[in-house]
Amino acid sequence: MSANNDNPSVADLAGPWADSDSESGLILRCKAAWNKPLRELTNKELATFLQQRIAVIHILPVAKNRIENKVADGTEFYEGELKEAIEAVTQADDRQHPN
Repeated sequence: MSANNDNPSVADLAGPWADSDSESGLILRCKAAWNKPLRELTNKELATFLQQRIAVIHILPVAKNRIENKVADGTEFYEGELKEAIEAVTQADDRQHPN
C-alpha cells in the first residue's frame, strides 16, 4: 500500500499490474494509469476503469466529484463519457441490488 492512503492508486487497491501478451489500446491505457493516485487520473482514465469494472467502489466517488464540479479535462473520447460510465455502473448495481 502506498504511503498516501487517502489517495491510493488502482495498484494499491487491486494489486500490481499483471503483464499481458495483448498490446491493445485498452490494455495500454489501463497499464499507464494503474499506478497513478486516483485523484490524479484523467476523466478518460476514470471512465475506462469504470467501464471495465475495476476498483469501482473507490473510483466512483472520484468520478462523481468530477461531474458534480464540472471538471472537464479534454481527455474523454466523447463529451459525456465519464458521466455515461458512472450511470452504467450505477444502473448495473441497481439491477443487481433492487430495493
